[in-house]
Amino acid sequence: MKKIIAILALVFSVSFGFAQQPCSFKYGANEADSIKCLEQITIFRTFYNDKNYKDAYEAWQYVIQHSPCAYDGIYTNAQTLFQNLIKEEKDSARRELLIDSLFYTFDVRSTYFPDKFTPGSGLGFKAYNTIRYRKDQYEKAFDWFVQSVEMEKENTQPAIWDAYFQLAENLTKAKKDTSIVIEAYERATDYIDLSILNATKAYETGTDALEKLQAQFDNAEIDRIAYDKQAKRLVADTTRQSKLIVNYRKTLAKIEKAVAPYASCEVMDMLYTKKFEEIKNDLAAVSKMVNTMFKGDCTDSPVFLEGLSILHKASPSRNTAYMMGNLTLKKYATNKSDEDFSATVGYFKEAVKLSETHEQQADANYMLAIAYQLKGSLSEARAAAYEALKAKPNMGKAYILIGDLYSRGCSGDNEVPGAYAWAAADKYAKAAAVDPSCANDANNHRAKLRYPSKDELFKRGLKSGDSVHVGCWIQENTTVR
Repeated sequence: MKKIIAILALVFSVSFGFAQQPCSFKYGANEADSIKCLEQITIFRTFYNDKNYKDAYEAWQYVIQHSPCAYDGIYTNAQTLFQNLIKEEKDSARRELLIDSLFYTFDVRSTYFPDKFTPGSGLGFKAYNTIRYRKDQYEKAFDWFVQSVEMEKENTQPAIWDAYFQLAENLTKAKKDTSIVIEAYERATDYIDLSILNATKAYETGTDALEKLQAQFDNAEIDRIAYDKQAKRLVADTTRQSKLIVNYRKTLAKIEKAVAPYASCEVMDMLYTKKFEEIKNDLAAVSKMVNTMFKGDCTDSPVFLEGLSILHKASPSRNTAYMMGNLTLKKYATNKSDEDFSATVGYFKEAVKLSETHEQQADANYMLAIAYQLKGSLSEARAAAYEALKAKPNMGKAYILIGDLYSRGCSGDNEVPGAYAWAAADKYAKAAAVDPSCANDANNHRAKLRYPSKDELFKRGLKSGDSVHVGCWIQENTTVR
């Protein structure tokens, strides 16, 4: 048996060594070989789709050995194929050969299909399968994960992030070294944020294109056939990007929850203070530190403040301006300094200007509205909140903020005392309608309102459902309740 396995291994290594040479043909060196290759691809696809993995494997072997550039499906489907073969294989030596075969596909797929696969993603999935099938090689797998993430950056897939971070957490426990998990968290906050940003930009580009396409169709500039064709593609693209955003956000939330026990502000302050002199001239490293500490709400740390100051001066961005605005807003909330208020407004306006997506614009404008609200500049706060809604119409918390502004009161000639509460109720209802996630919060705010008394309504001949105008600075029509 050992002799047979050795021969199999030798054949495997020799044939695959040959296969790694650049392809001089796609299907075969001649017509007969090409026909044979196409037959084997068909056989592979048929058996694979039928979940007959044993027979699919025989066709897989032929294609990858003789025509590795012929069909990308032998690489795309390798994970599922070998996962099932390995699960069913009872012979340990044969099982190891199958694992080697799986690893081989990740090693070479970017060579044969560089437009579809990257070396970094292959390395990541090789690490992923190492911790599944060869747990004793976990340190090698961890190194591969790190290399993969640094190669792929924002293109790292959520499944790789999950596996990488779980291994980082296990290594942290085993070695009692929190720097391992914090460095993994650094990469996650830096690159996943960028993944979300890129997916959001693509999503917004798609939705803008859909709106433009709809306008063209409504104006009879294009016919139904052209509209349907383009709309189908745009809807598919935006749906894909929307799913990516959701998946990346779930992945990041999961990582943030997992890192919490290890990455207290005290721990991060100690770790970054030790290494700050080493990294302070490396803007990429400083950026990772600043983003990590900001996400952990460790903004009072001197090393965070110094790092953010360096970063904003050297390479101002929407994120650095947004963080600077948050810091000065916190100071203003404490000391009510006009200087801090002016700085806060300036930073958030800069963040709006430097924003790359509608969502970033909305967030920065919302924080600007918060600043004006604290200042007592109600009209300016409402204007900033509406700018946030212009960028993100389903931002329920912006409507809640406007409702809170209205609930502070408003009176004038011939006003129904307390009519502003009706206007505030409209905004809370709107918040719940556009953003179900904030419905409870909106309803709680609305429950605290005090509407005009029945006597006031009677004196003015008003009844529930009547339309009234709220004057003073609000200047809105509302409904009697």
